[in-house]
Amino acid sequence: MKNSEKQAQALAILNEFEEKCGTLISKLKQVTDAITVEMHAGLTSEGGSKLKGIISYVDNLPTGDKKGLFDALDLGGTNFRVLRVQLSGKKGRVVRQKFEEISIPSHLMTGSSDALFDYITLALAKFVATKSEGLHVSLGKQRELGFTFSFPVRQTSISLGALIKWTKVFSIDDTVGQDVVGELTKAMERVGLDMRMAALVNDTIGTLADGRCNNPDVIATVILGTGTNVAYVERAPAIPKWHDLLPKSGNMVINMEWGNFRSSHLSLTEYDQALDVESLNPEEQIF
Repeated sequence: MKNSEKQAQALAILNEFEEKCGTLISKLKQVTDAITVEMHAGLTSEGGSKLKGIISYVDNLPTGDKKGLFDALDLGGTNFRVLRVQLSGKKGRVVRQKFEEISIPSHLMTGSSDALFDYITLALAKFVATKSEGLHVSLGKQRELGFTFSFPVRQTSISLGALIKWTKVFSIDDTVGQDVVGELTKAMERVGLDMRMAALVNDTIGTLADGRCNNPDVIATVILGTGTNVAYVERAPAIPKWHDLLPKSGNMVINMEWGNFRSSHLSLTEYDQALDVESLNPEEQIF
């Protein structure tokens, strides 16, 4: 086959792929309307929608005036991250930071809860022990840890949340239904790491908090990574399933979990279907 023929064949394949993935504006409008309906259902009741509308218990977002030393752990994909950062108190500006990204072995993503959290905690303990140089650490004081956990959890407070289900490439049965903060705390106790969990947030909410530090008008953030998700600021009275006292701010940050959106208006190509069949959670997280 001549080069010109190969190029023509490749172009034909690309054109066919583009046609299958193309979406009319009218179709996008139908998808948008379907998402709106599901959003309202998710805010009305637990289990009322594929879009879970998870209440985050974050009713106030930072303004960038925080000052001091902060530790964080981020678990959301095939890697996890540990971070120690010194903030200046000026629009969230970072003075110094220590950062490490660590790969998670594939067998731990489908193994046991203890094995996964022990692995993470050992890496966290090593990081805390070796990455303090140049940062002003208060000795003798129990460190607080912020935990970004990028999977759907049903939160009952800012620092408690039970895993609803694993997504992406994780599938660990004995973690489902358990408080992930409790799982991490038990692992820290097993290795003798003296840290207290200060907050549990989804990565969309962490991104929203970061955006708000730099721009007070930011009200929503989108994650595009191993999966996709959205967090946004909702008026608390517009959340029918919220039965506690309304927060003083009048607002509540909602984790939509929109990766779970599914609608007859959402067209699936043969490539989407092939990917779904081979995934650990078929027919889940279609969006």
